[in-house]
Amino acid sequence: MTKFQTPTGMHDLFEEDLKYFQKIEKVCQEMADFYGFQRIETPILEDTRLFEKGTGVTTDIVQKQMFSFRTRGGDQLTLRPEGTPGIVRAYIQQGMQSLPKPVKLWHFGPFFRYERPQAGRFRQFYQFGFESLGVGAAVIDAQIIQIFYNILKTLGLRNLIIEMNSIGDSQCRPYFKKTLVSYLRSHRTSLCSDCKRRLRENPLRVLDCKQEKCQRVARASPQTLDHLCKECHDHFKNVLEFLEELELPYSLNPCLVRGLDYYTKTVFEIFEDSEEGRAQGALPAGGRYDDLVKMLGGKETPACGGSCGVERVVNLMRSKTKRVSKIPEAKIFLAQVGQLPKRKALKLLEEFRKAKIKMVAAFDKDSLSSQLKLADKLNMNYTLILGQKEALEGKIIIREMASGKQKIVSLKKIVREMKKKIRTSRFAREP
Repeated sequence: MTKFQTPTGMHDLFEEDLKYFQKIEKVCQEMADFYGFQRIETPILEDTRLFEKGTGVTTDIVQKQMFSFRTRGGDQLTLRPEGTPGIVRAYIQQGMQSLPKPVKLWHFGPFFRYERPQAGRFRQFYQFGFESLGVGAAVIDAQIIQIFYNILKTLGLRNLIIEMNSIGDSQCRPYFKKTLVSYLRSHRTSLCSDCKRRLRENPLRVLDCKQEKCQRVARASPQTLDHLCKECHDHFKNVLEFLEELELPYSLNPCLVRGLDYYTKTVFEIFEDSEEGRAQGALPAGGRYDDLVKMLGGKETPACGGSCGVERVVNLMRSKTKRVSKIPEAKIFLAQVGQLPKRKALKLLEEFRKAKIKMVAAFDKDSLSSQLKLADKLNMNYTLILGQKEALEGKIIIREMASGKQKIVSLKKIVREMKKKIRTSRFAREP
């Protein structure tokens, strides 16, 4: 018989995982509310050409990593590998260009890339991102970086370092590319096969290669910062001055170019500066993309943004979770025998929910003994027993599971009674 498994590089998320996801999403929402970002969720499927044109036809994402297919109607669609092109498409399609600037948007959701699964890297993965469209001032770059930094700090990550670079724009980058190509050609034999191809198609990407032999070549290569035009130089200088004013720790990385064609001027990545953090790779990453809106059919619009891998953040959060001894939560089981007790118990369960006291009940079981066995198996501290006699008299039995002691109280007072027990008990029963 066939045993079905998750596709390679994809994984199930259980409640323990989702608690971390929910925590991250909550912090993102709080940060977005404070800084005035509105949430947007674009479709998981987009026209393949959106990524070919926006992300760049020569990028690894488009050439190697996209999940693309043709529909029965003949449309060529792709599972979104990243968020920015879809958000820019929505910005143009939904007429957001007429809104007051900047238009500030954020997202949280799943993305898809066909790549080799490894630590913190899946074929279906989650990202959150923040995008600001319509303003070209350096303060926007600094604020985007600040938001990501603040989110990571709020989530308990420490020793964060922001790596910064500027890759220029359409005015100064062509000259730098010529200089870089000339240098790389003289070291062509030292490059990996992918970088030999990149040298022809997208030479900046050679600087981003993770293979050691290519990194040695990249470290000695011409630097973008030495070839910036005055506008790009002044813009980057202003961004760094804002980061210094905010006391955000940064370092210059002349090899940082990011793997997407649409970036201009500022690019950044944030790491946790530890052995484990470096193994996870960049957490948030992004930069300015002043040409993308026009490239996708809109008006010329400066923009800046970034995204962060949720699974990578979760891995680091897990490693920092301190195991501390806590006062255990009260474990309360509600047992009922008979139709009238079931009806009363159903209502009682709602009263406990409103009081924010967690309770377990097994309405599918009829016998008291089976319910008590289940309460014992679940390691309950208390079982509340509601039989026919108790239901008729408006009373309920409280049984302490560890000692077997019982007490009868009024149904009207049971929620208050259990609140008192929760406050005064330390629940000695061990799992």
